Amino acid sequence: MSTESLAQEAREAIMKYDAKKSADVANRAIAEGADIVTIIQEGFTKGITEVGALFEAKKVFLPHIMAAAGAMTAGMNILTPELEKSGKSAGEGLGKFLICTIEGDIHSIGKDIVAIMLKVAGFNVVNLGRDVALVEIVKACQEEKPMGVGTSALMTSTMVNQKTLEEMLKKAGIRDSLITNVGGAPVTQQWADEIGADVYSESASDAVVKMTAVVR
Repeated sequence: MSTESLAQEAREAIMKYDAKKSADVANRAIAEGADIVTIIQEGFTKGITEVGALFEAKKVFLPHIMAAAGAMTAGMNILTPELEKSGKSAGEGLGKFLICTIEGDIHSIGKDIVAIMLKVAGFNVVNLGRDVALVEIVKACQEEKPMGVGTSALMTSTMVNQKTLEEMLKKAGIRDSLITNVGGAPVTQQWADEIGADVYSESASDAVVKMTAVVR
């Protein structure tokens, strides 16, 4: 079966909250030598993004989001080790990068995919989790001393916290030592420019390309 067909099956598994099918697609993708990144981005990611859009439109509810996330996790738990194996030759030492979903936002799947992809690319990724308080992000930046910090906002109501974080990093005197990366469904290049973020990432692949370019 082609990578495109498997990706479509992966998307459908998420849309139908089918963890068993999600795991099955992941196992077949590995067995058939399909492109894992494509399966993740065109399958699992598209599926969870569509469910997220339905949630924002109030056409599905939190239990549906949780079920979709559970289905995606079932597949990602199988694919992640393969991604990491493939990344062993991608290089090491590109720097430490902190990543999290911004305060007030409970979404995590998209952010977790970015974290995996950056790790594969050779970054030392510290995943702080979801709904991380701004003061905790600043504290982590002070303690970990990363080269960059990425925040994801999946709702327009939480985007404002990305702007507040920029201000808090400046007040803490560490903004100039960091590359700030913002992303998430409602986030745009215009928003990144407006708040003074260094990098806007439209997708996981985009994040890898742009962050790698920054350090090389």
